[in-house]
Amino acid sequence: MSPRATPIWDLWPAGLRWQPMSRQLRTVWVLRSLLNLFILAVLASVPLTIWLGWEGPLWALGGYVVIAGLRAFTVVRVVASWGYAEREEDFLVRHGLLTRRLNIVPYGRIQLIDLSAGPIERMFGLTTVKVRTAALGSTVEVPGLDPHVAAALRDRLAVRAAEVREGL
Repeated sequence: MSPRATPIWDLWPAGLRWQPMSRQLRTVWVLRSLLNLFILAVLASVPLTIWLGWEGPLWALGGYVVIAGLRAFTVVRVVASWGYAEREEDFLVRHGLLTRRLNIVPYGRIQLIDLSAGPIERMFGLTTVKVRTAALGSTVEVPGLDPHVAAALRDRLAVRAAEVREGL
């Protein structure tokens, strides 16, 4: 079989149980997108009104509806692409549709683990785990977790990181 026959993204580490994100993350990301797009549509309606008259806001509204519909459609697939897994030596996070990413964080490189939740995430009971590593500016995020799951993940990662550092 030639190297081109099997795409690299079909070669995710085998034998892992990938943990998915909460289904409510879709709702959170859609709401966040709708809010951002609404602000953009309002800002776009001003110059459109100047150029096109009173038809300008209708064009801005039409653009908002089309882009919001496309974003809502893609969010379902984007959230489904996220997952994380824990192995003996490292922590893995995968995500992405067009640009797929696989982050592998060795436990010995973990410096800091943050839990965060914005206002919309808190409304839906979700938390994001941010893992900062020894590499300058390197952060791996796991969004859309139940707060109890996020706290348990944080604790497991912290214990494993401490164990690995003790062994050095």
